[in-house]
Amino acid sequence: MTKIKNQYINREISWLRFNERVLQESEDMNVPLIERLRFLGIFSNNLDEFFKVRYATVKRIVEAGKTGKSVLGGEKAKDLLEEITEVVINQQAKSLEILRDIEEELEKEGIFLINEKEITEAQSEYVKNYFLQKVSPVLMTIILNDLTDFPTLKDTAAYLAVKIVIKEQQGEENREIRYALIEIPKGIDRFVELPKQDGKSYIIVLDDLIRYCLDSIFNMFDYDFISAHMIKITRDAELDMDNDLSKSFIEKISSSVEHRKISDPVRFVYDKNIEKDTLQFLKEKMAIEDTDSVIPGGRYHNRRDYISFPSLGRQDLLYDKITALPVKGFALEGSLLERIAKKDYLQYTPYHTFSYIIKFLREAALDPKVRSIKITVYRLANNSQVAASLINAVKNGKQVTVQIELQARFDEQANIEYAEQLQAEGVNLIFGVPGLKVHSKICLIEREEENGIKRYGFVSTGNFNESTAKIYTDYTLFTAYEPILKELNKVFDFFVTTYKIKKYKHLIVSPHYTKSTFLKLIDNEIANAIVGKEAFIKIKMNSFTSYKMIDKLYEASRAGVKIQLIIRGVCCLIPGVPGMSDNIEAISVVDKFLEHTRLFVFCNDNEPKIYISSADWMTRNLDYRVEVGCPIYDEDIKQELLDTFDICWNDSMKARVFSGEQDNAYRKGGIVKTRSQFATYDYYLNKLNNE
Repeated sequence: MTKIKNQYINREISWLRFNERVLQESEDMNVPLIERLRFLGIFSNNLDEFFKVRYATVKRIVEAGKTGKSVLGGEKAKDLLEEITEVVINQQAKSLEILRDIEEELEKEGIFLINEKEITEAQSEYVKNYFLQKVSPVLMTIILNDLTDFPTLKDTAAYLAVKIVIKEQQGEENREIRYALIEIPKGIDRFVELPKQDGKSYIIVLDDLIRYCLDSIFNMFDYDFISAHMIKITRDAELDMDNDLSKSFIEKISSSVEHRKISDPVRFVYDKNIEKDTLQFLKEKMAIEDTDSVIPGGRYHNRRDYISFPSLGRQDLLYDKITALPVKGFALEGSLLERIAKKDYLQYTPYHTFSYIIKFLREAALDPKVRSIKITVYRLANNSQVAASLINAVKNGKQVTVQIELQARFDEQANIEYAEQLQAEGVNLIFGVPGLKVHSKICLIEREEENGIKRYGFVSTGNFNESTAKIYTDYTLFTAYEPILKELNKVFDFFVTTYKIKKYKHLIVSPHYTKSTFLKLIDNEIANAIVGKEAFIKIKMNSFTSYKMIDKLYEASRAGVKIQLIIRGVCCLIPGVPGMSDNIEAISVVDKFLEHTRLFVFCNDNEPKIYISSADWMTRNLDYRVEVGCPIYDEDIKQELLDTFDICWNDSMKARVFSGEQDNAYRKGGIVKTRSQFATYDYYLNKLNNE
């Protein structure tokens, strides 16, 4: 067994192990072939974001002359940077092996990825014409030799580093060498479909199409030799906010997002076959430092583009599309508000249709009795129906208040644009709480009825985004229960009067109460276990990094509380260690959909207390964000949540077991194989059929 140096797994290493689980999906022969390519793209995209944020943070610790051991799970920051680079190099090598295997399988299906040396005469004319018509007009090419300052490379953009050896002139002692950079344009599909031949599909990567046409680009030089190898850099993406009091919050965020374009590089990836002199030239000109992660890679970078690999009309090589189901008893026809007034309903996307949220907002926008709508926004879809519904409500005379989080990572610019659009339409915007991100997913409407103002609302674990709702699993509770909605209104009041800390009897709200409330709930299980009562905790989250909460679960384990954890991503807790975590089991499920729900179940002497929440157990969610957890009081919904948790827990095909070895071992299944996401869909389908 691998020696456990500490009682926690380092967060960054645990994250890399999560991304390895994504890579496993691209290797899994049971995953449809084109979907495997797309998982490779997700793996690559995840890695880009990791270097922009997590690696950049550790690098900052090193540059500040600190060890960082207290926040890095006992690891020294400098050692951690080296360990990260080693792990990533191994994972990149593995991903290249998988890519080669997938390409071989694609060829068996009559799909060929060809490079510039494999273009036939029949294809040559099409390729050259495509280059002249679509690529050449948007190509950015820079000759480097004579520039005083090296150009600023865009974050994670892909470049071809070109070496040109000029023909020897009479009397010259040394051959002249020219270096250039070609930026791979983002506005053109990375994968170019060539005309079919004999029923076979041919695809060339845009990089290779450009390589084929290098002579067309550099025909002004008389050269003997030309080569082009891929490079890219990743920049620090942390937002550095200035303190200029004359600037608005939007201006400060915009300025900080703009600064990302020139922030320090933290990773340099290059084609391992690049010439040594070209590599040395680039590293010197770009001032690549020892604390940067320098990674030799394959011929192609930005493999995140595989997320958009063309389907080629081959539905047999893709996952079957599921038809999102209605919620039992919650018809979209007629008034949703009338139904919600009578009982609570739970929407579980993508198994259930996201249309309930849109219908709820549309109905509120048109209902003459609705007076106001309040909602939090973290990430919206492009051409968002949510935003359109809110604007529609304003045009119908409703008072609409939107708390929009401008610091939603990598969605800052999109949210700035939505903020400006909503503001122009008359929506009352709130830009959050100083020093805190607003990550809660809540909505509240007020309607004038016979007995006065009645409230309706919903609380969710995920974003109000119709695009991600097709692939992210999330709970949304629709309710008219006044005690909960009265407290939701307190949360919205807090956004305006941030100096007033509200009190809550039902909701669990960060940053003031989430940690303390969950600690009390765990203490209750510990007390019950000590006196011999049944005691258990079931938790499903995205990430678990809070040492305080980990220590409390270790304490509960030692007291005899049975603990089941389903953690999709980072998990710093080590389960199954004698004397520390004997009673804790933890798994991760990575499959077709991204597991995004947050669910918390406490035995409570066999009268379970159940909550859904927007918060993971991470320091940022507990202490530095506004999060909302909501109790479930409806007994049918309680049972539904327990059922779907157990379905996921019993997964024997896509569940990996957390351990000190961090080897991502698949859970060994029994006679009956269970793939929980498929089984969950069947669960809801059976519910409908048994109406």
